[in-house]
Order: sequence, then structure tokens, then C-alpha cells
Amino acid sequence: GSFNPAHSGHRAVALYALKRLGLDWVWWLVSPQNPLKDAGDYRDYDERLKITRLVARHPRFIVTDLEEQLGTRTTAATLAALAPVLRRGRFVWIMGADSFANLHHWNDWTDIPETIPLAILARPGFAMRALESPAALRYESRRIATEQARDLPGSPPPAWCFIPMPLRSESSTAIRERAKKRKQIVMTAS
Repeated sequence: GSFNPAHSGHRAVALYALKRLGLDWVWWLVSPQNPLKDAGDYRDYDERLKITRLVARHPRFIVTDLEEQLGTRTTAATLAALAPVLRRGRFVWIMGADSFANLHHWNDWTDIPETIPLAILARPGFAMRALESPAALRYESRRIATEQARDLPGSPPPAWCFIPMPLRSESSTAIRERAKKRKQIVMTAS
């Protein structure tokens, strides 16, 4: 994820996925730059990594700069580079419903569900958009029922599961907007 910045909503999603999917670990892959987002809106990478490590403090969470180390800039490229690792375990890709709703805009988007099962966690205002998205329609026959979410890690791709959860209002976009407004107020007062 971009984690621009990481916040308690990200942590809540990770905790919920950990429990609901019966995972051993959750890896937080901090992306250097989402190619679909404006680089000008990004905080410094090292700062985002540091904040993510603070937010993700948990004995079963690992915050990693794998994409930076691999030199990949898209999820499909990252998954391709991680193929030898993915073959050695049972992995799922955790994403918010907002991302799944727009997955068809991602580079090589079909490579993602074809490589790894997807856990789609509910986000405010995105459930229907996610469930009616091009990705959901394309892989409709590979959807796993929410009640069987624990089967997702062992399912051969493509496989996906929509997981409702208590909705959180936090958003990185809203946090950045509040920071911009505070900065403008301080500059105006000066």
C-alpha cells in the first residue's frame, strides 16, 4: 500500500484480516510510489516507512520495503518478482474495497488475481462498487463466500473473498487534506 500516511484504519484492517482469514503474519508492503497517484501528493518514502512501522506495531505484523528493494513499482511486477516466495507458502493479497473497485485501472491488473488470492476488506461507500467492478464480474465464479474466508489462503488463484467488517472513517486522503489546511492556516497567520 501507499500508506501515505499509515493510520489506525490500516491497522484495524490488518488485525481484522489476521483474525478472519486465520493468518500467521501480515506483511505491510510500503510502496515507493503508486503509478496511479500524483507523486506530488506523496510524503517522503522513509517517513512513510517510519510511520507505518509505528502504526503497525504488532508481533505478527512485518513492515517491509520489499518493493523498494526489488525496484518494482506495480503490484503485478512485485508479485512476479516474489513468485519463488509465493510458491513456498499460502499467501493472500489484502486490499480495500476501494482498490478492488478500481483494480481494472492497475497495470497488468489480471495478473494480480491470477497470481494470488485476494481478500477484499470493506471500505465506507465502496461495497457495491467493488462487488460490481470489472474484476468482480470477471472472476465472479471464483468468489469464495464470506463464511468460508479461512479457506482463501489455501485456494488456488484466481480466488477472492469480500469481507465485511466494522467500517472506519480514517483515510490517508483526509489526513493529508487536514495537514494541508493546517499548513495554510499557519502560513496565513505568519
